[in-house]
Amino acid sequence: QVQLVESGGGLVQPGGSLRLSCAASGSIFSINDMGWYRQAPGKERELVATITNGGTINYADSVKGRFTISRDNAKNTVYLQMNSLKPEDTAVYSCNADISTKTPWEFRRMGYWGKGTLVTVSS
Repeated sequence: QVQLVESGGGLVQPGGSLRLSCAASGSIFSINDMGWYRQAPGKERELVATITNGGTINYADSVKGRFTISRDNAKNTVYLQMNSLKPEDTAVYSCNADISTKTPWEFRRMGYWGKGTLVTVSS
């Protein structure tokens, strides 16, 4: 079994910073792409940033220059450093990872989601 657990959310004033973490655990053979998504109240979930296991990064236009995604492959963890936060960044942030697992009986590759962490940007 594989689990993704996010941490680091909270309440921050506009212009402030937060750092989110997402750690994968379980019977992991390898982790491919990892990413962060967010869903604001009443809106669809949207991509924030993704990073491949080779380090190729993609950002949503709305966060370019303010957010930085990174990963520590040794710790199976992806991070999201969020600076210059705006009220419109308020959302539940969830991480996603494309993970391969291997047992003596099967090799499986699928996407996993964390439960999410709430980020509120407000004065």
